[in-house]
Amino acid sequence: MSRPRASVIVRCYNEREHIGKLLYGVYEQTVEDVEVLLVDSGSTDGTLEVAREYPIDDVVYVSPEEFSFGRALNYGVDAAAGEFCVFASAHVYPTRRDWLERLLGAFEEDVALVYGKQRGDDRTKFPEKRVFRRWFPDHDIRFQESPFCNNANAAIRRSVWEEHRYDESLPGLEDLDWAKRVREDGWEISYAADAEIIHVHEESPREVYNRYRREAIAHGEITDDDTFTLLDCCRLFASNTLADYRAALREGELPGSLLEIPRFRLMQFLGTWRGFNQEVPVSDRLRQRFFYPDTDGYPGTADGEAERDLRIDYSERDAGIDYSPVED
Repeated sequence: MSRPRASVIVRCYNEREHIGKLLYGVYEQTVEDVEVLLVDSGSTDGTLEVAREYPIDDVVYVSPEEFSFGRALNYGVDAAAGEFCVFASAHVYPTRRDWLERLLGAFEEDVALVYGKQRGDDRTKFPEKRVFRRWFPDHDIRFQESPFCNNANAAIRRSVWEEHRYDESLPGLEDLDWAKRVREDGWEISYAADAEIIHVHEESPREVYNRYRREAIAHGEITDDDTFTLLDCCRLFASNTLADYRAALREGELPGSLLEIPRFRLMQFLGTWRGFNQEVPVSDRLRQRFFYPDTDGYPGTADGEAERDLRIDYSERDAGIDYSPVED
């Protein structure tokens, strides 16, 4: 059997509601020489049953006790055969049939990683939409000057991974760490604006807090030249909340965002402050709570193109789908 050009690797845990839409979009792509692998870390909601309605090539398992983002990626790439490995979170889906074509087409001889645009949908909190717009612009970046990237929508050159595996000890930012190390080895990072996905974030305040806290902890493990004080937390909370309110007023989204804006920003910057000022090593139990959150222990808070139309129409797939919980 010939080697596929690309392997799409999807990390998943209890994503029954979302994974079918992602896989539908993957199998609508213009690039056909692709294999699709899942890395599942203990789903119990019927995620794999939905996934197996599509012609996926393999499922790789990582136990919840051993899970980290870096380990899941390493497991997936280990099992992959493609020249390029494409990473997609299970709760994203591509907007166009040439998503993979655009992502893979940005690889040049000295490029190790290409990541694509992310946008939200009608479920996305307004501040998160602004985060997406800030970090994922509407223009390409051929050779990026920083190691920023995001493995919710990215592709790497497998031969580079063979020399630089993902750090399995980090609680987050394994993508930034990997990009930092390969850039130090002379490789380039590129951004493809037209390789767009919708990233569905439906996080509770506690999950937002956990996400930013573990990423700040990881940031401290990757580099030790940054600090984040309580004053920084308060200043950034105030300035970003005010900027969000102004933007929401301009865009007509203020009435529905009055409470979610300060709630999101408080969890974002409080989690960042706590993570940067973590004084003791992160225990296995705390890592487990980051990846498999429970319900307590968090701070309380009161233009289309003129040529081919390559947009994916999900309406037929979505019609009549029942997302109610699967009974044992």
